[in-house]
Amino acid sequence: MNGGAKQALRTLVLAAVLWSSPALAVQPDEVLSDPVLEQRARDLSAELRCMVCQNQSIDDSDAELARDLRILVRDRLKAGDDNGQVLDYVVARYGEFVLLKPRFSVRNALLWGTPFVLLLVGGSVIYANARLRKTDGPSALNKDEQARLDQILNGRD
Repeated sequence: MNGGAKQALRTLVLAAVLWSSPALAVQPDEVLSDPVLEQRARDLSAELRCMVCQNQSIDDSDAELARDLRILVRDRLKAGDDNGQVLDYVVARYGEFVLLKPRFSVRNALLWGTPFVLLLVGGSVIYANARLRKTDGPSALNKDEQARLDQILNGRD
């Protein structure tokens, strides 16, 4: 391979790598001048769900609502909020569904725990019912029943 072909191959490989990397939807006019705040904004944006796309973070979404949320996050950071305050503000405004990883709460525990509780209760009912149906065999006949059975079997009805 000559030098020109190697250079063309490198350029092609570089283009393929750049093309296949995930594209972030953050526009240049949204980027904060302070790199520390911008990194915090990116970290927070990765935790927030785009309400339009639903399975993308607002950092990855091109939707207008995602852009508005990215700007809101940056505005709150510029106002001096810490990460927890920013997330609390967004959750208070849009609901807990906006979080890609929901917080642990009693409500969430009930939501996730109810199927297991129902399975445990159902299994207990089935087990108890099976134990009640299980018997040690037929009970012994009393004297009158035995005498009647003997009459029938001996043909004396």
